Amino acid sequence: MNYTALKSKVAKYLKIKQNTHDYRDQWKAGKKKLVIDTLQGIINNTNLEAEIDIKDDVDNLEVIMFNLGRTKSGIREKLQGEEYRTVVRNNGLLVYQQLFNGKLVVLIVQPFLEGYGEPQQPKTLEILRPDEINEGYIVRHVEELLNELTNWEDYDDDQPAPPPIGFNTQFQMTEDEV
Repeated sequence: MNYTALKSKVAKYLKIKQNTHDYRDQWKAGKKKLVIDTLQGIINNTNLEAEIDIKDDVDNLEVIMFNLGRTKSGIREKLQGEEYRTVVRNNGLLVYQQLFNGKLVVLIVQPFLEGYGEPQQPKTLEILRPDEINEGYIVRHVEELLNELTNWEDYDDDQPAPPPIGFNTQFQMTEDEV
């Protein structure tokens, strides 16, 4: 029996398993610190109020969160008489989370009002090998977070709707097209 194809698959599998160990080592050897230091530099050099939260209670599934915190939303719910409940707003997060295979998933968590609707699912920006991440990527991720936050803050329905497509939609033809 010829095992050439099977040997190739085994070699590929063993290489991928080794990559997991290498990625974890790269994270520990400095990429984790790079992410933290770059995010801290952004806080120190801008007017953006944020803090860095680190969840490292599970080795090799660590999480770094660029957390914009929680604040009063300015919305109050009337309870009884003169009693009100302040609605709390979560201002959003940028998350770097190690995956089981040592790669990093970068996520954006949209702002949301506690008790009003369901928070949106986090938006995945990308999945990176630790050796791919650098200051430029991190700054770009924060820029994407800020774009999402700005769109959330400035939400309205004044944007033109795309033209309808599909069955039972009508369109107008000009005389030139007829």
